[in-house]
Amino acid sequence: MSDKRKHEVVTFKVDQALWEQLQSVPNRSEFIRSAILSALDSTCPLCRGSGTLTPDQRRHLDEFVRNHPIKHCPECDAVHLICVASKQESSA
Repeated sequence: MSDKRKHEVVTFKVDQALWEQLQSVPNRSEFIRSAILSALDSTCPLCRGSGTLTPDQRRHLDEFVRNHPIKHCPECDAVHLICVASKQESSA
């Protein structure tokens, strides 16, 4: 059975140092596809990877953070949200 999915070719520029590193990768296309998919899977759902929030997004986030404080996990060193509301419900 043939692969009926349409494939597109994407090109992009890299500097000399990155090009030299990519030269040692056996299957550059698969490596780049995997890296892009991984990056897209880890994109912030609010800013969608832009790194900034609009004023409306910031207002909504500020409201959300009132019941979901941002904490630092000493075990894994990750910064994450805590749902205070669910803790209050479980202790009631």
